[in-house]
Amino acid sequence: MQIQQFRYSADNLGYLVFSKDTGIAIDAGAVADMTDFAQKNHITIAFVTNTHLHHDHITGNDQVREKTGAVFLDCRKFSDNQQIQLGQEAVTVLTTPGHTHDAVCFAADDFLVTGDTLFNGTVGNCFSGDLEAFYHSLRKLMAFAGQTKIFSGHDYVAESLEIAEAIDPDNPDIRPYREKYDPDLVVSTLAEELLVNPFLRFNAPAMIKKLQQRNFPCNTEKQRFISLMEAF
Repeated sequence: MQIQQFRYSADNLGYLVFSKDTGIAIDAGAVADMTDFAQKNHITIAFVTNTHLHHDHITGNDQVREKTGAVFLDCRKFSDNQQIQLGQEAVTVLTTPGHTHDAVCFAADDFLVTGDTLFNGTVGNCFSGDLEAFYHSLRKLMAFAGQTKIFSGHDYVAESLEIAEAIDPDNPDIRPYREKYDPDLVVSTLAEELLVNPFLRFNAPAMIKKLQQRNFPCNTEKQRFISLMEAF
């Protein structure tokens, strides 16, 4: 399974995930670039879908469908671990409510398309208001292998690392993460996120100490995650 990243608007990132000659467009805002790439590489875009239904992620749906004849898959109708078949291979849907109630991620081979659930360096805002669900969604993603590549819905890396550094200025892993950043291909590994992303580091002693100093609840993982989201 292969993945191609496309930037559109100021910082949105969309994806074409494909197996040989069959692909699925995810958050397909970069309509011309995505369809041109598919045509040049003899890839049929069979499906169009989204990580969630915020306007900036669905803007290309209709145009891609009109240009390719792709079938639209409504992310609100996915079930957890549903398989989307692309030729002989499949993409797995992960329901990940938190940023929104309808948020999903997609897993294939050694990568995840995480939308606005998990960014490179931070996590999404909890617009659903359900921080407990968000915690369980992130825990689901954190269970993947450390070498799993994270492809998110926006390039917020510079701003996210500034926040991470402000929260934990003594973290030695932030600098190499920053040096590795490439705006032409925004990607990190899950292992790197667990070292740098403050909202996944709820078991790190430095994070626990900061929460204790602020008198935030921190007895359990879930409490620590919720406290980090509320504190920072």
